[in-house]
Amino acid sequence: MASIPTSRLSSLLLLLGSVALAGAATVTYDFNVSWVTANPDGMAERPTIGINGQWPIPIIEANVGDQLVVNVLNSLGDESTSLHFHGLFMEGSTHMDGPSQVSQCPIPPGSSFTYNFTVCHFSPSSKGRYLSNSSQQINQPGTYWYHSHTRGQYPDGLRGPMIIHDPKTPFKDRYDEELVLSVSDWYHDRMPGLLKFFMSKANPTGAEPVPNAALFNETQNLEVLVKPGKTYLFRMVNIGAFAGQYVWFEGHNITILEVDGIYTQPAEASMIYLSAAQRCSFLLTTRNDTSENFPFVASMDTTLFDTLPEDLNYNVTGWLVYDKKEPLPEPAEIPGDFEPHDDMTLVPWDNQTLYTNPDQSISLDVIMDNLNDGANYAFFNNITYTSPKVPTLYTALSAGDLATNPAVYGEYTHPFVLEKDQVVEIIVNNLDSGRHPFHLHGHAFQAVWRSEEEGGTFQDSGTTDADFPKIPMRRDTLVLYPDGNVVLRFKANNPGVWLFHCHIEWHVQSGLMATFVEAPLELQKTIEIPKDHLAACAADGIPSKGNAAGNAADFLDLSGQNAPPGPVAKGFTTRGIIALAFSCLSGIIGVIVIAWYGFADISPETYDEARHRIAESDLVAPAVEEPVAQRVETVPVVSGSGAGTSRT
Repeated sequence: MASIPTSRLSSLLLLLGSVALAGAATVTYDFNVSWVTANPDGMAERPTIGINGQWPIPIIEANVGDQLVVNVLNSLGDESTSLHFHGLFMEGSTHMDGPSQVSQCPIPPGSSFTYNFTVCHFSPSSKGRYLSNSSQQINQPGTYWYHSHTRGQYPDGLRGPMIIHDPKTPFKDRYDEELVLSVSDWYHDRMPGLLKFFMSKANPTGAEPVPNAALFNETQNLEVLVKPGKTYLFRMVNIGAFAGQYVWFEGHNITILEVDGIYTQPAEASMIYLSAAQRCSFLLTTRNDTSENFPFVASMDTTLFDTLPEDLNYNVTGWLVYDKKEPLPEPAEIPGDFEPHDDMTLVPWDNQTLYTNPDQSISLDVIMDNLNDGANYAFFNNITYTSPKVPTLYTALSAGDLATNPAVYGEYTHPFVLEKDQVVEIIVNNLDSGRHPFHLHGHAFQAVWRSEEEGGTFQDSGTTDADFPKIPMRRDTLVLYPDGNVVLRFKANNPGVWLFHCHIEWHVQSGLMATFVEAPLELQKTIEIPKDHLAACAADGIPSKGNAAGNAADFLDLSGQNAPPGPVAKGFTTRGIIALAFSCLSGIIGVIVIAWYGFADISPETYDEARHRIAESDLVAPAVEEPVAQRVETVPVVSGSGAGTSRT
């Protein structure tokens, strides 16, 4: 049974306290990314992507304002990779953001690659708008995570929490200790095989593979040792690929203090919902007695699943352990529907006011449909994202004045060019019957509106700015409800190339992404691509200059750009007409045969013989002996936190 032992907890707390040193430092992580073997749910041993021979992978930790250096060696052998530091704005460092073919080339097997950036962002003005003067920077504290952003790879294990500590947090006097708690879904099969089936004509409805298990801290049966009468700051992150998670702690309420790196006014809650990629930090105060232990539960959001396997346990349970000698009780069933805290009611700690009068409004309709290869794809405005031949950032840096022309980035990256310091509005209308958690790179947005389920399109709702909160909630990942709509706003004060996409990994791979190219002419003045980044392109034969088609001679010539399959043909094709004709002919022949057989005489002898045969036959199937359940001992997974780390 997995647990956080007292010795390890003390070491973790010592580490958390040590990062409160005055002044910025350079924090270096050396990561050797390779395959290891893991069995986190005790049901299936499988290859998993680890770091420095360990899995779970290390927690990345730094102080606000630190310089963070992550040296990556790809030892996978059979796959390229990359790292995205989810939620960090990468101000002045868009080339360190991590998505393959967006801000970098993938890191091929055998290659090394360095991510080097400062953890900071622009400070808000008194009017709640971010200032673009970099001399007025503050730091970006909070709960984040890092993961592969290459070919649907991170569900195979390359995912872990990332904590940016703040010695000046406004809540430092409200808790005694910090704990990091991840929740996730888990698959027994590797992603390349799952993706091959998912994006095939054998799966025309686009049914996403259902996870095999849910995990806490990449294991099951987690025990968290707690002391009575103490207040803990839990930093919780959903590092899963698909399932949203309902989370609650029996016998304890929580107080929310942060979501997605944004401090909030304290908000009491009994249950929270975390989609894939969302984070939440909250206070939990333990009881004064140690007479019993209490379960805490994460329950996967089954409304996302097209099928509900009978043998799947949708819940994962851990325990707040007050006394190891006391039993670990099973969680109680919750009658009726889950009722998590509504994140739209949260108020940011800094009281940043609503952005009004947006300079640019972008409307995106979410659609799922088939293309002529028979597979099911995801679309924004009938465009399914297809990777360009040149990373989009590299196109922006090499296109000169044409970098402000969306055409050079290719039709299928779905690009939008944003001017510096514009207030940008994104309207997303969900024309699909499923939930979608949308994430914006490079920014936290104001979540100014979210309709209920079946709220239709925003344009038809009659909603105006008068209906929006004066101080809207901010975060970088927001759930859009089925057949509903959301309105998001942010200020384009962070030049870079930033993705906007659904964070269900299946939908990323099926094309539910758009690209924001923010102030590209500013980028040309400030960004220089490091030599090891260019070497990754050369090793894979990927051009580092040119438009989306790899054309550096004529940036407006997009011939040869990567494109998705064509649309399904309308009307009847020749092949379809022939198939219909043969189907009709077969149907006519079948009706004639049935009629002929039905009117034929049946002799009494034949009828009696048949009746006797049926009466004498054994129509009861033999009983099948139930298999005996085999108890599988859960395999604890040792954390690799701190591996390959130095702080100077």
